[in-house]
Amino acid sequence: MGESVFCDEELKQRALKASEQTNDPIEKLRYHCLARGVAGIKGLGRVFRIMDDSGNKLLDLDEFTKALRDFGLKLSDEDVKAAFNRIDKDSTGTIDFDEFLIALRPPMSNARVKLIEAAFAKLDRTGDGKVTSEDLMSAYDVSKNKFYLSGQKTKEQIFNSFLNNFEIGGHVDGTVTKEEFFNYYAGLSASIDSDAYFDLMTRNCWKL
Repeated sequence: MGESVFCDEELKQRALKASEQTNDPIEKLRYHCLARGVAGIKGLGRVFRIMDDSGNKLLDLDEFTKALRDFGLKLSDEDVKAAFNRIDKDSTGTIDFDEFLIALRPPMSNARVKLIEAAFAKLDRTGDGKVTSEDLMSAYDVSKNKFYLSGQKTKEQIFNSFLNNFEIGGHVDGTVTKEEFFNYYAGLSASIDSDAYFDLMTRNCWKL
């Protein structure tokens, strides 16, 4: 989605300013992620997945802290611990990182959520919650992309730029999960005020 390039800078500036104005640990972490651009929250999710050697989707405080540091988020130890404790409500000493990422997503209207669900459902032909890069490529429409229309970029270049949003830290597995898809669009949604524009851009992209 080439248009997200233009949303990124505005989102980064908004998020940096907002991060300085809140004392809520979850909001502060959310804004620090969004200050990395529309793919910030999704990128953090990919770092969590890479660290999850056991596959149980649980992180303790040390692992959680390391993930944030590895992703380059500069929060104080106090803010990191406060965010962790907000999610670890039953004080087990671990958090489910899928639940954490859902809590971290910026609020979205029901209309936007349903639109993202429709886009992913179209791509997820097997219904297993994952789509391959080939599935994405077959459905990805660049015909209204301004870089494509101007001849500045080919379809392959635009698509690869989009796909790179899902490959963090050199970890390339050729698949995009539903969580990653939603986390990406949550970041993109935060950068677009107009529901009508978000709807139009998403429908054009995935031919909905």
